[in-house]
Amino acid sequence: MPLYLTLDLDFETVCRFVGIIGFAIYVIGFLCLSTGRLNSSKPLYFGLVLAASCCVMISLVVDFNLSAALIQGFYILMSAGGLIMRRRQLAA
Repeated sequence: MPLYLTLDLDFETVCRFVGIIGFAIYVIGFLCLSTGRLNSSKPLYFGLVLAASCCVMISLVVDFNLSAALIQGFYILMSAGGLIMRRRQLAA
């Protein structure tokens, strides 16, 4: 029997897994920032934060927490704003 037929993936499991991916993106981004492999003024940093916060926000669909949702919403807005500002600077 193929492996993909034996996996029992329901909506909650997928959302939680996406949240774990978001956590991993946060950790990798912070590690790269701390070790100097990533510069916080570059668009990549804001892209990583945006991706991570969107993933964690998806996981909050099944395990809602108002404080976490507010934090992730803030990160989404700020990182999207940072990406827009960086792109305008690069275009000028």
